Amino acid sequence: MATTEDRPAATRARVELPAMPAAGALYRRALLGALPGAGGRRGDTVPAVELAVTGATVDRAHLAEYDRVCGFRLADRLPPTYPHVLGFPLALRLMTAADFPIPLTGVVHVGNRITVHRPLTADEPLDFTTYAENLRPHDRGRQLDVVLVASVAGAEVWRGVSTYLGKERGTGGGERRDRGERPAPPPASTHWRVEPRVGTDYARVSGDHNPIHTSRLGARLLGFPRPIAHGMWSKARCLAALESRLPDAFTVDVAFKLPVPLPGTVAFSATPAWEFALHDARTGRPHLIGTIR
Repeated sequence: MATTEDRPAATRARVELPAMPAAGALYRRALLGALPGAGGRRGDTVPAVELAVTGATVDRAHLAEYDRVCGFRLADRLPPTYPHVLGFPLALRLMTAADFPIPLTGVVHVGNRITVHRPLTADEPLDFTTYAENLRPHDRGRQLDVVLVASVAGAEVWRGVSTYLGKERGTGGGERRDRGERPAPPPASTHWRVEPRVGTDYARVSGDHNPIHTSRLGARLLGFPRPIAHGMWSKARCLAALESRLPDAFTVDVAFKLPVPLPGTVAFSATPAWEFALHDARTGRPHLIGTIR
């Protein structure tokens, strides 16, 4: 059983990579590692390493395509979720390492917190670091946090913390899902029709080609009748709807609940108290719950 762990930064070895890794090769590595007989038992600690890449630049054509897929207006100012995409291959490199305690295949993204310290623009190269921390038990397996930090000239400007759950049999204790009575969903501000192309379009601009989002067969192999939307697309789409109201510096925290099936129709709601949510438009079941502070 894993134990709660938060490794101090001083104990992590820093590894500088010459460039951002290629996501496609990393996914192939993860798929090969999932084959029967490949690899041994996963460990009970997070890797004692911090990966870094300096001088990551923004391709304005890619930024514009990301804006279109997620609903942001076209601008040189980076959407709050864009650094997550820019640095995602680095985090993926960490998560596909042999000593990472949770296998990438089948991992569930259950939460994400982003802190924007100031506005960022497309002409600023970003230095990224990533590491894992806080491996802990969950009633369905184990979960941990993958931290991705963007800096400019040595000053942190953006931080993302993604919480991932690795499902395992025979586990118990730890954090549990709320199984109480589900409250009625808030009144919808608008409805969005989410077409199947959202999965492939977001995979293309994000580098997250997990087949659960792009392939009916891949989704079925992992227990879903059809592909599901990326959680980070759902978060980005919500923030795009609030774009004109967002301050220059803020933290946005979301919990990913039930996946958004493709195709599907979702109800978006937001309150003056900076709470927002996505629910199934027909059943009211929650997909995403978020707060901004």
